[in-house]
Amino acid sequence: MLTLYIFMFFIIVAALVAVETPHALSAVVSLGAVGFGLSIVCLFIGAPDIAITLVVVEILVLIHMIRVTLKREIPTIMGPFSRLNVIATMLIFGLGVAFFYQVALELPPFGKAVMTMIENSPSIYYLKESLGQTEAASAITAVLLEFRAYDTLGEATVIFTAIIGAVMLLQRRVRRSSERKGEGNGNGA
Repeated sequence: MLTLYIFMFFIIVAALVAVETPHALSAVVSLGAVGFGLSIVCLFIGAPDIAITLVVVEILVLIHMIRVTLKREIPTIMGPFSRLNVIATMLIFGLGVAFFYQVALELPPFGKAVMTMIENSPSIYYLKESLGQTEAASAITAVLLEFRAYDTLGEATVIFTAIIGAVMLLQRRVRRSSERKGEGNGNGA
């Protein structure tokens, strides 16, 4: 539990750094830290499929955002310092921490999930009915490809779209650089 709280604190600090830093590249790197921290939290709470999807999408988005930030001259954002804004932010942050602490006290400890104790829970239903309804050899396969097929299709679509988008952006850059060198103008020079 302590490790999970440390990662959650890390995510909050990285998000605050991303919001408060005046440099665009620092904000992008901090947002990347938030995404990777969130994927580790997903591993801790037992959602490896979401963690894998987060890592893949986070890597692609982070690479793209760093490239965009380094290519463009983005001015430093500076605004007037206001004590009222800082006090309001700290008050909202404190209320959020108090709320999440109260929720954390109500949660059962890891490994003792409430849903597995209830006979009518979805997880018990999937385990009991996976072989009979789907004829799949594995309960995991039955859940991913039968019971939650649309969810799996959605995750695969997100990954596919991110990869295709990255490939298209990289091809466009290669095509532009070859046109600048005179290779792509069609005159054979």
